[in-house]
Amino acid sequence: MDAFDTYQTPLSSRYASKEMAHLFSPANRFHTWRKLWLNLAIAEKELGLPISDEAIEQMKANLHLDEKQFEEAAIEEKKRRHDVMAHVHTFGQVAPAAAGIIHLGATSCYVTDNADLIFIREALTLLLKKLAVVIDRFATFAQQYRDLPTLGFTHFQPAQLTTVGKRTTLWLQELLWDLRNIKRARDDLGFRGVKGTTGTQASFLALFDGDHDKVEELDRRVTALSGFGYAYPVTSQTYSRKIDIDVLAPLASFGATAHKLATDLRLLANLKEVEEPFESTQIGSSAMAYKRNPMRSERICSLARHLMTVQQNALGTASVQWFERTLDDSANRRITLPEAFLTADIVLTTLQNVSEGLVVYPKVIARRIAQELPFMATENIIMAIVKAGGDRQEAHEKIRVRRPVHFPLTLSTLGQVLSHEAAHQVKQLGLENDLIDRVRKDPYFDPIKAQLDVLLDPKSFIGRAPEQVDKFLAEWVRPALEDQELQAALGKAGKAELNV
Repeated sequence: MDAFDTYQTPLSSRYASKEMAHLFSPANRFHTWRKLWLNLAIAEKELGLPISDEAIEQMKANLHLDEKQFEEAAIEEKKRRHDVMAHVHTFGQVAPAAAGIIHLGATSCYVTDNADLIFIREALTLLLKKLAVVIDRFATFAQQYRDLPTLGFTHFQPAQLTTVGKRTTLWLQELLWDLRNIKRARDDLGFRGVKGTTGTQASFLALFDGDHDKVEELDRRVTALSGFGYAYPVTSQTYSRKIDIDVLAPLASFGATAHKLATDLRLLANLKEVEEPFESTQIGSSAMAYKRNPMRSERICSLARHLMTVQQNALGTASVQWFERTLDDSANRRITLPEAFLTADIVLTTLQNVSEGLVVYPKVIARRIAQELPFMATENIIMAIVKAGGDRQEAHEKIRVRRPVHFPLTLSTLGQVLSHEAAHQVKQLGLENDLIDRVRKDPYFDPIKAQLDVLLDPKSFIGRAPEQVDKFLAEWVRPALEDQELQAALGKAGKAELNV
């Protein structure tokens, strides 16, 4: 019951994947600190410092903390008010041969900042793999519905037709940009390395008796042992907090993509054209049993708003780092960095779940098209009349002007409109759009009445939408997913399941 007696962030307790939650866990954090201390000791030993093989072996054998060590570290931190030194002491207790050389020459940011960079890089990799799966799933959906006509909307008012697949490519294009941005942030990421208390490496220069080459080699060697290709050439006590801005910017941008996509799905659910998955045992409302609320898309929007704001913390923190360092970044970053990645992880899992269970209702879509298409078809009808030998202006007025069918077309009746009559039926009387029926009854349109079904085929109004879908998927989506790392992720990906 202890777990229910204290507050837990819903990011980890309700939503996040096990992989992302573990990455930012205390167990992984302090395990990573110990690996960093081991890497430093190995490099210092290689460069001639008197560190015994026994010390190295004891460190290697105790990289993971057990419950007793966590308890001891907590006691030490309360006493010393310093988390790093508490863990130096705790590590030394289980690796006594190394107790005197753990953290040798280093400052706290050697473990805290370097560990953060390791976590950030691994977290970005997790997000890239998940994003690739989301893109793949929506690409499949776009291909399936590449040529299904649907009413387009501008200003959320009926506009020219598009296709369900073409609309999906708009989401996909933004997701591809997010993939590019997140990959760029990950691949640009460097290591803080071994820089000392204010970034001058003075303590290491003293350890190596003024040998600058050995200090530089120490920095290179620890960086390599930690799996990074390069270290930032200059730092203060910390790596520049501007790096956090660069990392969180693509996550915030992805949040905007996800919010727009999920909002579109929520609107489509209201129109009953496309719905997210809804399980047989799911309850939409505690009061209204019939409801099918778009809970998943609403969750995406809710969390995406949070994700979009988290970068503000990084901007604020970077702007107030005085000279070589000030500690008012620490508590903020302990919250900001994990929350950003946990939130992005949850949004991606939910997006994948939605993309794998979208339900399309073609007949509902067709009915809505039928309500609006007669107005859109007027230009096609006019062009057909002209091809049949009619006058374009006369045909235009004939459709535009509202008049009783039995009235002849004269100058005195040009102020009354067929299309307005149909609009009156729809808006004032709540009836179906009968413009085409009025056209069929009017002798003026006899020359083209046999063509009306063809002229009113929704697929004649979607332009190059299907071809655009095919071209976009072939030339942009598939090449983006051909990366070996992403292909491996796609090969391992199963269906996304939500915890709640």
